Amino acid sequence: MGNQVKRIGVLTSGGDAPGMNAAVRAVVRTAVNRGIECIGIRRGWNGLINHDFVPMDSNSVSHIIDKGGTMLYTARSEAFMTPEGREKAIATCKLLGLDGIVAIGGDGTFRGALALSRQVAQQGETLQMVGVPATIDNDVGCSNYTIGFDTACNTAIECVDKLRDTMQSHERCSVVEVMGRRAGYLALYVGISVGATAVLIPERPVDFDRDVVEKIRQARLSGTTHYMVVVAEGAGSAVDIGKRIHEELGIDPRVTVLGHIQRGGSPSARDRETASRMGYEAVQSLAEGRGNRIICTQDGKVVDLDMEEALAMTKVFDMERYRVLEATTTGAGD
Repeated sequence: MGNQVKRIGVLTSGGDAPGMNAAVRAVVRTAVNRGIECIGIRRGWNGLINHDFVPMDSNSVSHIIDKGGTMLYTARSEAFMTPEGREKAIATCKLLGLDGIVAIGGDGTFRGALALSRQVAQQGETLQMVGVPATIDNDVGCSNYTIGFDTACNTAIECVDKLRDTMQSHERCSVVEVMGRRAGYLALYVGISVGATAVLIPERPVDFDRDVVEKIRQARLSGTTHYMVVVAEGAGSAVDIGKRIHEELGIDPRVTVLGHIQRGGSPSARDRETASRMGYEAVQSLAEGRGNRIICTQDGKVVDLDMEEALAMTKVFDMERYRVLEATTTGAGD
């Protein structure tokens, strides 16, 4: 674990996101281009604990840029959250002679990376970490954009468009639940893009009469006979919302929970390109001696920020988009 970077690891952790493969590919190919060896760590941080790794070269990452999911697999690791688990991970890093690790995932992945780096530092050694944000929820505070968000939005929009076709045919209400336990970015983007009657997000306390009942009522008075309600999972259960709509308006909603379908699929151009740029910058950061960083997009540029400072940052939810939704759907259909 010396100063000159000769060998690095790359892993994907937490929930998978389309574009993770493109990021892995960029990390491996950029490392090879700079004469740095690259080790793929499989199944997230568990791979360091369980010696689950594979040497990688340029050919290892051929034909994956268009694939969803992650070729390195991903997992959440309870053991890694303990000092004892991280000690096993440190032993593996020493065995492999790793100088740094590129960790692709979300906040939990980065907090794990920082904890590992600190534990190594307590032993008088250095192991540099670089995080690459990849989560369909777009909820990493320091980065305007996270890998996977665009693809997940497009997948959800395609599903909702198909649902709307049948809702129009039967003059019905559809309640669609999309992912987003703590963040409403996905729900709001999808809601605007499909012309939803109402969108419920965690960032805005739900007033059922104002946000659902009155919007459906106004749409009906304007002549609309089908309604689309998009719910972020963190704002409530689509099943419960559907029951309340039935109770209060007497209409019979059809409820669809999109679930993990949003995580799959071939990544969009935006996700492939962003992942490639972020993966490249992650290796550049390590090679140039800047460790414990998170690669972020800010104002359209890819930058690296101090990991500790980045993890303390919060993303201010842009309510302007909610105002766009309200202005473009008031008292009318899509």
